[in-house]
Amino acid sequence: MDKNKKKLLFLPAILGILSLTCLIYFKLPFNNTSEKSYIEFMKDVSQNKVESIYDTTSPVISVKLKDGKVYKTDNPRKEDFKEQLLKLGIKVKEESLVDLRFLLPSLGLLFSAGAVGVTLLNMNKTGKKGLFSVSSIDTEAVKEMPFDFNSVAGNEEAKESLKDIVDFLKSPEKYKKYGARIPKGIILYGDPGTGKTLLAKAIAGEAEVPFFPVSGSDFVQVYVGVGAGRIRSLFKKAKSHGKAVIFIDEIDAIGKKRSDSNSGGADERDQTLNALLTQMSGFQEDEGIVVIAATNRLDILDEALLRPGRFDRHIEVSLPDVSAREKILNLHLKNKPCKNINIKEWAKKTAYFSGAKLESLVNEAAILACKDNSINIEDLHMDRAYSIVLAGYEKINRDFIKEKDRNITAYHEIGHALTSMYVLPEEKVSKVTIIPSTKGAGGYTLSIPADNMYQSKDYLYKRIMVALGGRAAEEIIFGKAHITTGAYNDLQKCTEIAFNMVTQYGMGKKFGLLSLNNISPNGETTNEILAECRDLVDSLYEKTKDLLMENKEELCELSKLLIEKETLYYEDLN
Repeated sequence: MDKNKKKLLFLPAILGILSLTCLIYFKLPFNNTSEKSYIEFMKDVSQNKVESIYDTTSPVISVKLKDGKVYKTDNPRKEDFKEQLLKLGIKVKEESLVDLRFLLPSLGLLFSAGAVGVTLLNMNKTGKKGLFSVSSIDTEAVKEMPFDFNSVAGNEEAKESLKDIVDFLKSPEKYKKYGARIPKGIILYGDPGTGKTLLAKAIAGEAEVPFFPVSGSDFVQVYVGVGAGRIRSLFKKAKSHGKAVIFIDEIDAIGKKRSDSNSGGADERDQTLNALLTQMSGFQEDEGIVVIAATNRLDILDEALLRPGRFDRHIEVSLPDVSAREKILNLHLKNKPCKNINIKEWAKKTAYFSGAKLESLVNEAAILACKDNSINIEDLHMDRAYSIVLAGYEKINRDFIKEKDRNITAYHEIGHALTSMYVLPEEKVSKVTIIPSTKGAGGYTLSIPADNMYQSKDYLYKRIMVALGGRAAEEIIFGKAHITTGAYNDLQKCTEIAFNMVTQYGMGKKFGLLSLNNISPNGETTNEILAECRDLVDSLYEKTKDLLMENKEELCELSKLLIEKETLYYEDLN
């Protein structure tokens, strides 16, 4: 219910409350007029107390005295009754007695009830119309988009792929000379936070055309036909502006592969998808409408949606590389007071950070600098923000932690760090701490992964070993009977890597180069997968224990140092 509709209800409701208050105050509808006998009435007439008579055909008549009191008495129904009263100077009115104190509030109450009823009826009709009509999509064009390609740091390849779209929107006649057809639809896909929405806004800003932002969930409804109607409504609005960019975020909500299911929800989604396909096929090349969609899951979209003539161009918006991360950090620090920040170094440290995560890092650093009343954002603020983004805030009160638990955590984290330093020396271990965080970690180890396009089989083995380093250190120092639950997340990571190696990457023994994603495994196949994953992880765990046993002295020395300092940095470890 919007504000205008609330106002329409508010005014008659106030009137009704005031009218009811007046009626209660005067007690007119609840207090019957007193009655007197005809003899008492004649006595009042003889004493000249009567002012007027309200003579009707009813069995009783109303009598109003000169002092304002009103009562009822029997109607004698005599032919000369009126004449006798008039001779005595008494007014005779052939109508019912009406008291304005009762009439006006009653009319007000009646009017307010009618007004509320009509308003609710109209709202009900509007609601039904909004549910089933084609004009129910609630989006307005953003005509002056404050973004352009300069607002998007990194993603140079994606921007280059989109420049011809901007050029077409600016001057379509140039492409007509060559007989070129501009792509009707563009799908931007990639990890969350990589800047897909920002790129879509930048296209509209560069081309200076209206921007219609919607989400796939806006079209998802239980009632069949609603989503399809909203699709038609959206395209109708866009066409009314001539050139425009329609942006559908999370298009997988309506664009999933269609199934043969007869369930209502699937039927509605299929109709919505069909409406989208039909609208895109009905475009004229000279209309200047470009549809841009964003998704994290290109693999689950319907093939009809991805064919040429619908979404012709598929552009990956990938995680930024080290050069792009440097540009993104420079962009976010541009209008902030900063000093002594080595942006190149931070670009290296933030491998696999998305654009949104980098923005969050800089924002956290700015908040910390503000809390410290620092004149500038400095490197120490960035360092603290880095830990917060990855692991959460450090817990301030640590008195509850027992010395035994501190020792276990220290050996566990040094187990990770030492394994990483030996098997992955190219990945710098920047920080090891036993200070628990608000994200539930009792301690954590931060290392800086290298920027690689691919991950080799040997590298994945080493990643599993690093994940198992904490559990291996616990077993070596405290014994197998005293291992803890601290390796819970580590075991999840190494299980995921091992499973993907065997089932997806073709790096297993039993299934060779088969990708089991395309095979429906039976019970026997599942057991074979689990057996191979277990053998792989067990063998790597033994290698990890052997490595730490060979370097047990370093493990103990660094763990004692960590217990003493609580946090160790790269310089301390080396």
